[in-house]
Amino acid sequence: MIAEGDLRDARVLWEFQRMGHQVRECSVGVGLGSHDLGVAEVAAGLYLRGLVPLVVFTGANSPTTRERMPRGEAVHYRERAVELGVPGEAVLVEPRARDTGENLRFTRDLLAGRGVPVESVLLVSKPYEERRAYATARKVWPGVEFVCASAPLGLEEYAETIGDTRLVLDMLVGAVQRLLVYPARGFMVALDVPAPVTAAYERLRDRGFTGRLVAGA
Repeated sequence: MIAEGDLRDARVLWEFQRMGHQVRECSVGVGLGSHDLGVAEVAAGLYLRGLVPLVVFTGANSPTTRERMPRGEAVHYRERAVELGVPGEAVLVEPRARDTGENLRFTRDLLAGRGVPVESVLLVSKPYEERRAYATARKVWPGVEFVCASAPLGLEEYAETIGDTRLVLDMLVGAVQRLLVYPARGFMVALDVPAPVTAAYERLRDRGFTGRLVAGA
């Protein structure tokens, strides 16, 4: 059982991670691989609404996804999108990336190699990683406009779809930590993290939500 105080702090991090972008037509959609097939479903919906002509799913496997998605995150995402009505020829798979930086670099290179012009990207992630994904994309792929999208769910509703509230809180804490420490390591651009967000992050970290923290940070 997660304490109400922990949920209250987690909601602060959750709302902060949401970029609040208005989705619009973009050159391409990019779905960042993870344990959550909801990313593929959101990307498929954007395609079916006519907002992108092409979708790239990117991701290999992680300890979290190895059993759930044995053929690789991007492959399972593609299969789900096709199930939902996206034509197979409108989906590219990037199957090697193992972190967000690689997701963006490998996708950038894949599209460049195919001669696909990219001025803007509809960047689809889990709800609690929009801001982290945006900061990474701005670093890795300069000169492109990024519009963030994710499932329109609240924290508790999302955690219920995943079936593991503690995992979601661990990942929330890890995502905010990366916003604090990764700019100095050259992995993402620096974005302002307001004091109330930092305080909520520190409380959750100190109360043991450390399963997705970067070691030594």
